[in-house]
Amino acid sequence: MTRYVTASITKKKTEGVLPVMEGTMGPDAVDITSMYSQQGILAFDPGFRSTASCQSAITFVDGEKGILLYRGYPIEQLAEKASYLEVVYLLMFGELPTQEEMDIFRQRVTHFNMLHEQVLDFYKGFRRDAHPMAVMVGVVGALSAFYHDHMDINDPEQRINAAIRLVAKMPMIAASSYNYNIGAPHRYPRNALGYGANFLHMMFGMPSEDYVVEPVLARAMESIFILHADHEQNASTSTVRLAASSGANPFACIAAGIASLWGPAHGGANEAVLSMLGEIGSVKNIPKAIARAKDKNDSFRLMGFGHRVYKNFDPRSRVIQKTAREVLDYLGTDDPMLEIAMRLEEIALSDEYFIERKLYPNVDFYSGILLKAMKFPTTMFTAIFALARTSGWVSQWLELHNQGNHGIDRPRQLYVGKPTRDYPNK
Repeated sequence: MTRYVTASITKKKTEGVLPVMEGTMGPDAVDITSMYSQQGILAFDPGFRSTASCQSAITFVDGEKGILLYRGYPIEQLAEKASYLEVVYLLMFGELPTQEEMDIFRQRVTHFNMLHEQVLDFYKGFRRDAHPMAVMVGVVGALSAFYHDHMDINDPEQRINAAIRLVAKMPMIAASSYNYNIGAPHRYPRNALGYGANFLHMMFGMPSEDYVVEPVLARAMESIFILHADHEQNASTSTVRLAASSGANPFACIAAGIASLWGPAHGGANEAVLSMLGEIGSVKNIPKAIARAKDKNDSFRLMGFGHRVYKNFDPRSRVIQKTAREVLDYLGTDDPMLEIAMRLEEIALSDEYFIERKLYPNVDFYSGILLKAMKFPTTMFTAIFALARTSGWVSQWLELHNQGNHGIDRPRQLYVGKPTRDYPNK
C-alpha cells in the first residue's frame, strides 16, 4: 500500500501530497521530486544529510546500531570467511559466487592485472616525491586513453570488463606509485598469489630475490580490503555516481572518486591518527592529551575516535582491532607509537567522557596502527583505501547504469547573491 504525506507551505498558501518510499531496511524517504514543479519551492539540505540521492541495493549502514551489510551480509562474517575477490563479486553482481563462477572471475581479474608498458612510462612525468594519491588520480584517468575503444557504457559486457579492469589493475597502480617514489623498479603481479598477497609482493618484493608473503600478513591485507570495500553514499562514492550520471567514462569516474577520497576528512583520516600519535610522543603524555581533548577551548582532537555515521561502535573497528592484535603478536613489533596507541585505546574505552559521547575508536584508528605495523609508509594509507574502495565504486557505477534512465545529476541551490540589476551608464 502506497503511503503519502501532506506538505503544507504557509508562505505559498499551497498544499500538496508527496509519496513515501519504503526501503527493505532503514528509514523511509519522502519523494520530493515533484515538489518544485507542483509547489514552486525547493528542499534545502546542505551536505545531503537528510536526502537519499539514489536507490541502491549494494550497502546498508545503520549508524545507531553499528551495522554494516554488503548485499545483506554482515561485514564481520565477510571479513572472517570471505576473500576480497569474493566480496568484489558479491558487490558487483549481488550474490556470492559459486566455485565455478569464482574461478572464472579470478581468471578475468588475472587477465587484466598488468599495466601497459606505456602506462608505466607515465610515472616518470611525476616528481619522485609526489604523493601516491596524486599519481593514482593521474594514472587511473589516463587509462581511458588506452581503452577508449572498449568503453561503450551502453554495452553491459563492456561495462563489466571496465569494472574488472579497474579492480585488477589498481594493486599494480598503487604499488608502482610507491616504488617510483623510493626509486625501486616496478614489479609485476604473480598470478599464483591471491589478491592481497600479490599486492604485498608488488610493494615489498625485489626482482633480484624471491619474496615470500607471510600468510598472516596476506590475510590481514585481505581483511583491510574487505572492510574498506564500500560504505554507502559517502563523499567519494557520491562523486563517482555524480560523474557517472553525465556519461563520463569509467576511468574518469574512478579517478574523480580517488580525488575525493584524498581529502583528510575522508580517506586521509588514518594518516591523521599517526600524526596525532606522533604529536603525543610518549605514553607519559597521554593524560595531558586526554585533558586537551576534553577542553572545548583547545583545538587538539583525538583523531580516530567517533564517526559521522556510527553513533555506536563502528563494526569494522571490531574486526580490524582483532586483526591488528594478531599481526602485532605475530610480528612481535616493538614500536613506541604503537604502544601509545594501545594505551590511548585502553584509557578512552574506560573513560566516562568518551563513553557518554560514544567516541569509540573507529576503523581509521586501528587501520593506521595495522598498516604501520606492516611497514607501509603513511603516504600509502589513503592509496590502499582507494585500492580497496575501487570495488565499491565500480559496483555503484554499474548499478547506476543498470538502472537506466537516471539522467544527469543536477543539484539545485538557494541563491543568496545580488538580485537583478542593470549595468551602469557611463
